[in-house]
Amino acid sequence: MTATATTSAPLNTPARVITASLVGTTIEFYDFYVYATAAVLVFPQLFFPTGNPTTALIASFGVFGAAMVARPVGAIVFGHLGDKRGRKTTLVISLLTMGIATFLIGLLPTYASAGLFAPLLLLILRLAQGFALGGEWSGAALVATENAPAGKRAWYGTFPQVGAPLGFIIANGIFLTINAALPPAAGALQSEAFLTWGWRVPFLFSAVMVIVGLWVRLKLVESEAFTAAEKRGAIRKLPLGTTFRFHWREVVLGTFIMLATYVLFYLMSSFTLTFGTAKAAGGGLGIGYTQFVLMQILGVVFFGIFTLLSGPLADSIGRRKLLLGVTAAIVVFGVCFPLFFRAQGDPLFTGAMTQAGLIIGFTLMGATFGPMGGLLPELFPTNVRYTGSAISYNVSSILGAAVAPIIAVALWTWAAGSTWPVGIYLAGAGVLTLIALLLTRETKDTDYSAASIEDELDAGARESALI
Repeated sequence: MTATATTSAPLNTPARVITASLVGTTIEFYDFYVYATAAVLVFPQLFFPTGNPTTALIASFGVFGAAMVARPVGAIVFGHLGDKRGRKTTLVISLLTMGIATFLIGLLPTYASAGLFAPLLLLILRLAQGFALGGEWSGAALVATENAPAGKRAWYGTFPQVGAPLGFIIANGIFLTINAALPPAAGALQSEAFLTWGWRVPFLFSAVMVIVGLWVRLKLVESEAFTAAEKRGAIRKLPLGTTFRFHWREVVLGTFIMLATYVLFYLMSSFTLTFGTAKAAGGGLGIGYTQFVLMQILGVVFFGIFTLLSGPLADSIGRRKLLLGVTAAIVVFGVCFPLFFRAQGDPLFTGAMTQAGLIIGFTLMGATFGPMGGLLPELFPTNVRYTGSAISYNVSSILGAAVAPIIAVALWTWAAGSTWPVGIYLAGAGVLTLIALLLTRETKDTDYSAASIEDELDAGARESALI
């Protein structure tokens, strides 16, 4: 009796699965957002002092976007390890890589003391961050969905997704606390103390969070889906080659399914922070940094809530149907973008409309981001699930996240402070995602234990050899 109970018990308890997927992605996204916030607040001054604020900001966003280019490389490397060696080891390595890179950014010299060497080191460490994040999300999504009870994969898949809003709130909350402790002079965004050492604290603090995350993840064991694939000899020597040979269509569709999500998020986080805090004379709203970040955090609360709500809904009606409706709403929001993000004359009305725009944008973000934790892994069989979902997720980051802040700032500048072309850019990304969704099958009832195309071909070859 005891032996039977032990054998049939789940390898990972629900609490362990949820905690490991949520804590890890929270830390990873925290590290990523700490850089995103610093890219707006301090890096243009400390690492790219070009003399032109717009040029410095675009240079800062350029290094920010460089991490997105490194993410597909991380997806390939960590996907290979995850599909050959297992999910647990890969997740530990990705978290450790991200943590070390973030901590070292907090120790970097600035341009004033190291010249061009400073932005070069920043670029290298930023690439390391992107490399690590390239393996993080897919591994966390697989840990959640491969251990999910029947009929609850999308629900479990939302827990790694919730790491995004939690990481955003923690990162910006720490920046707000430090900014409040080191208050700037009247008319300035940051104090001298903040620019000298205060900005380093959030980067250094990541070491504490990484230790907690590693402790949780080291307690994981491999999922039954991966173990079963190992037992039936389905593990591939080169998962990347298998992915592009048999599942290239799913990679392409998954990439464009994620596109609107990426563009929406980085417009709502990075671009709106730039636009909202820029002086009115420069085409911005002139809202103070602290006030605007608090407005963003309120919007991100809706992001988190609707991320969780989207999971049960996607399990009920299907991922594709839900995402088609949400993406159509993103297109409409893009067309209406300048109604929310522009100076309205009355400062109170401007603030109210901006807050409404942030809430709507982040609500749509939660509704579109939540189901991705279930949908993307479901497009691929177990033996290439890590590689396929990671490549789709991270190649899309180049097309969306890497260039979104740069394109948005360039369009805003070109339109002399108007945000209408930024909205059209978002709507265009939404249309491309709609097309990809229409070409994609519903994955709600995908059998995670089913043999893949390549497994069936191998079995046929073996049978032919016996004959």
